[in-house]
Amino acid sequence: MSYSVKEIFYTLQGEGAQAGRPAVFCRFSGCNLWSGREADRAAAVCRFCDTDFVGVDGVGGGKFASAEDLAAAVDGKWPAGSAGGRKFVVCTGGEPLLQLDSAAIAALHGRGFEIAVETNGTVAAPEGIDWVCVSPKAGVGAGPGLVQRSGHELKLVFPQFGFDPPLFEGLVFRNFFLQPMDGPDRVRNTELAVQYCLDHPQWRLSLQTHKILGIA
Repeated sequence: MSYSVKEIFYTLQGEGAQAGRPAVFCRFSGCNLWSGREADRAAAVCRFCDTDFVGVDGVGGGKFASAEDLAAAVDGKWPAGSAGGRKFVVCTGGEPLLQLDSAAIAALHGRGFEIAVETNGTVAAPEGIDWVCVSPKAGVGAGPGLVQRSGHELKLVFPQFGFDPPLFEGLVFRNFFLQPMDGPDRVRNTELAVQYCLDHPQWRLSLQTHKILGIA
């Protein structure tokens, strides 16, 4: 299998339980909930995505003919000669589970990486992924469309109309996060998320610290 990747870059994880951890981000091209084209946003299942995942023209991006080629490109972004701390890759998108398969997982593990995935939950995660973060979308719902119903963290962008946190509280996740929706109402959305977490301690607040810090 070949792999289409928008970009591969080294930064700090900005969100959720792994916030602040150095990581290589591997952003796969394509998504099953939105084409990525603005002309299609109004009719998309997910309408608030703020990420460019179209094409393979980003920094470090491209088409990789094999899992080993992909793993080598990811490994090339990790600082050479670094000591301490396991190498960490975050597979994201778009929807990474449309492409991330057992061969890529094996190749990344072979180069010493701990593998995290950030998924919308509509595709089952293959065996071997070390950290599964599910971020469900309102257009999919909490019913049968949400296929991946367990993992290490559930990260709900908040608020989404008619898509409330209690829908997910019975799912099997170690961590439950509310992340304020970005955009013109970000300040108000943050206030709402803070208050909800205070009132419902099962939930924790996730901020997009990479945006606050002005890093990739």
